[in-house]
Amino acid sequence: MTSKQPAHRLRKSPGQVRSAVHQAVIDLLSDPEGADLTIPAVARRAGVNHTSVYRRWGGREALLADVVVTRLERDSRLADTATLRGDLRAWAEAGVASVRTPEGRLLIHAVALSVRGSATAQEERARQFERRMAAIERIRDRATARGEVPPPLDRILDQLVAPLYLRAVLGIGPPASGYPDLLVDRLLRDPDSRRPA
Repeated sequence: MTSKQPAHRLRKSPGQVRSAVHQAVIDLLSDPEGADLTIPAVARRAGVNHTSVYRRWGGREALLADVVVTRLERDSRLADTATLRGDLRAWAEAGVASVRTPEGRLLIHAVALSVRGSATAQEERARQFERRMAAIERIRDRATARGEVPPPLDRILDQLVAPLYLRAVLGIGPPASGYPDLLVDRLLRDPDSRRPA
């Protein structure tokens, strides 16, 4: 299969390069003919020089991590519902919606398959994970400011975040409805989760 190659390359801003590269990753992962997700293939599809991709992301694993976290952050805007339960449920609903899309499942699965990588890629994944967890911490901080006692971060990861993404990695979609409520109810009902962090 031949990747789409622009007739000519126009100079792109850093934001345009990032957007084009991210879209190229999604396009290649979605390709029914199984196009290889390599940096040169991504660069060709995005219409940018492959050295620009290497310079910015270093390698495939770091690029995948950036695409996944950017997409999840875009799809999981933090709602302020004025309650801890409502905020966690809104976050989980957005997560479910994201992993229900073919693109979302493909991206998460691709990252899971590339967990072994260079030290630079592992550091980048850790940075991206910290960015993602900052959203959960903001939910916890808001709850604390309202006088609620939020569960510790590791409990939220184990009981709310992990089930959503484990299903995506294994190719098991979330139940048709009510899954966010089920996860949040279990999390907040667990007496250990109510202990202050």
